[in-house]
Amino acid sequence: MKEVQDYKKFAILYVDDEEKSLKYFARAFEDQFWILTAANAEDGFRLLEEHKDQVGLLMTDQRMPGDKGVRLLEKARQIRPRIIRVLATAYADMDAVIAAVNTGAIYKYVTKPWDPPQLEMTLKRGLEFFMVQRERDQLMKERMEVLHHIMVADRIVGLGLLAAGMSHHIRNSLVAVKTFLDLAPAKLQEEELDLNSLRNPEFWREYYQNVQGQVEKINNLLKDLWLASEKPPVQFGDQIQLDQFVSEVLQRVGPAFQAKNIRLENKIPRDLPPLMADKHKFVRLFELLLGDELVSLPSGTQITLTARLSPEASSQRPEIEVEITDDGPGLPQEALRLIFDPFVARSDSPQEYGISLMACYFIVHHHGGRIEAKSADPHGTVFRLRLPLNPSQAPASEEKSEFLQKALLNENLWEKLISSE
Repeated sequence: MKEVQDYKKFAILYVDDEEKSLKYFARAFEDQFWILTAANAEDGFRLLEEHKDQVGLLMTDQRMPGDKGVRLLEKARQIRPRIIRVLATAYADMDAVIAAVNTGAIYKYVTKPWDPPQLEMTLKRGLEFFMVQRERDQLMKERMEVLHHIMVADRIVGLGLLAAGMSHHIRNSLVAVKTFLDLAPAKLQEEELDLNSLRNPEFWREYYQNVQGQVEKINNLLKDLWLASEKPPVQFGDQIQLDQFVSEVLQRVGPAFQAKNIRLENKIPRDLPPLMADKHKFVRLFELLLGDELVSLPSGTQITLTARLSPEASSQRPEIEVEITDDGPGLPQEALRLIFDPFVARSDSPQEYGISLMACYFIVHHHGGRIEAKSADPHGTVFRLRLPLNPSQAPASEEKSEFLQKALLNENLWEKLISSE
């Protein structure tokens, strides 16, 4: 009968100070399992650390020079809680077995000398338990990712509608303010009020320009948030060579940074593959990020832009990792955690209220990417963007029926394994 599980997918690490036991164990089970062996607890723990993502089951003898088997199992549990732990011991060591069971250090124990068929079944059931646990964890992770995606999408739509509505009502409400500002200087001069400052046309001109500037700024913030929340096209039609694209953006925003004595440095290599994107939104993404830096950083600081192919991305969906790093005063961890929420200020003198960064979050999300902020070393802030080369080529997700079938199968296996003796 064909085996359902691939028992060589994960390794079994056996630790015993008896050389004959190690050789016999390897010879008896190497055809069915991937076997690793060690002659003492120290070497066993070292092997476990080297292969911690590959070892599914750890079996150890209790009586060994140095650390005993139970101690090794306890240390293994600290670094890999999901690993299946089996204690091999003689009846004379039953006190150690009882202690191990009571502390949760072991999955099962086997007595020496082994009964090979029975031990083989124990090893198979142990690996099955490990793989089902791993599959269960992966399913939970997928469920949480789906839930997170739905929550983010709902939040984007909600804030986009909020921004559009606020922009509409603000514009309507400001009509009266604008009319007053247009008429006020002439009206005051007609009535010949004694207040010289109020009769001065220059005073009203400056006041009018200041209020108009603030009105325009509010509308632009809301417009950015609204546009960023729009659903992206199915296909992204603009091909962007990142180094050249960033150079053009820096050239456009450069004068404002020069006026504040903030240096901009583009270190993005030329040999990166092109990105597919919505160019209009991509331009706005970098303008908003750099604009946030402009209002937040003191004079004399520097901003550096770097990029590379992401080492964490899969070969099926390559990504470019972009970092925008400044050497400013930096932010506390709590502020970094909330930095992409609207109405959260980056500095003690807020000018953007977090809305610009929320718009950046939306744009990156719609391009299938991620954005995060962290502290730079030794000080400053780093914005890290992970952008897929082609957002339209999202990894194929399982159909709902397939996902549900897989989840139910996993639950049935889980219940069967934990209820069996």
